[in-house]
Amino acid sequence: MSPVSSNAPHGQSPLRTVQVLGGGNAGSSAHVRSLAAGLVARGVRVTVCAPAEADHAYGFSDVGADHVHVPRSSDPSSVAALRAACTDADLVHAHGLHASFRAALALSGRGTPLVVTWHSRAHAEGARAHLLRMLERRVARAATVVLGTTSDLVDRARRTGARDARLGAVALPGPRRLVDQDEAELLRPKIRAELGAMGRPLLMAVGSLDRHRGYDVLLDAARAWCRLDPVPLLVIAGEGPLRAELQRRIEDEELPVRLIGRRDDVAELLAAADLALLPSSWESRSVLAQEALHARVPLVATAVGGIPDLVGDAAELVAYGDSPALAGAVVRLLDDPERCAELRERGVRQAASWPTEDETVAQVLSVYDELTQPRPLP
Repeated sequence: MSPVSSNAPHGQSPLRTVQVLGGGNAGSSAHVRSLAAGLVARGVRVTVCAPAEADHAYGFSDVGADHVHVPRSSDPSSVAALRAACTDADLVHAHGLHASFRAALALSGRGTPLVVTWHSRAHAEGARAHLLRMLERRVARAATVVLGTTSDLVDRARRTGARDARLGAVALPGPRRLVDQDEAELLRPKIRAELGAMGRPLLMAVGSLDRHRGYDVLLDAARAWCRLDPVPLLVIAGEGPLRAELQRRIEDEELPVRLIGRRDDVAELLAAADLALLPSSWESRSVLAQEALHARVPLVATAVGGIPDLVGDAAELVAYGDSPALAGAVVRLLDDPERCAELRERGVRQAASWPTEDETVAQVLSVYDELTQPRPLP
């Protein structure tokens, strides 16, 4: 059967899909909006089941999808609401572990195909980590197809018991904003003055202040930069539970680091930076890595998760947890403008190889088409 298009074949009704999203991180929520827009444009009926605040933030209804409020919890009432929304669906597509678990419960006893996208890996310790592994097994075995956004997520799904696990890399939907080179030259002095980085290198990290982001390692590396002249300034944009702990270290150790909280002008901040830093213990398709390469900002990142496949040879990669290696990579780049120029050019080429939103929608549609049969008109 050929892929579904805006004109359903004669004698068939349009495909009806339900997209299920939990709380959803920014990446998966933006992906669902992008996917909903692309599917609706191709004549597919789309219902997005997500908390009301997610529809307000990402505008699923604005792109032609129906929205059904389903709370984040997996209590019986939420599962019942989801089950009702999935009635008569040709296919259900859930995004993220918790949304996928709810979808599996809601579809229990029905023959509706369930596609699951794993956008990232949950981070937890102790009893919660054991619970998450149980949920992963339940979801992997219940899904008709698991799409992993990175090859290691695909491998994880297979190890967990998925019947069919495939790579389903997603585009960077609606980047915050791309700043062109002329605009960057104008913005650079203003932003650097605001941040206190005039006459010194500016290093930029972006992401929630959580344990898996590796900011403790980044602060260890910052101690080595204190010996440089001028001393680089590390700016971290983001909020999270570790803010107080990180701030205490910065003050106690007199580190050249500023925490500036959550920001909506990340594109402008990157345009002013000399280097972007990504020290995480694990990432899938990191938004920061993609935006840094788009913005022609040299990137130093950990060789974890989907990062090596994502950036190829367009970044300096170091082992996670190795603060001397991280510090050394930064020092070398700050002292090597030719290597920085090379990374900028490689970044442009690498970014051009990433899937577009249209290509992402087409791939998902091919999976849907494979899993559904001709649908007779009522």
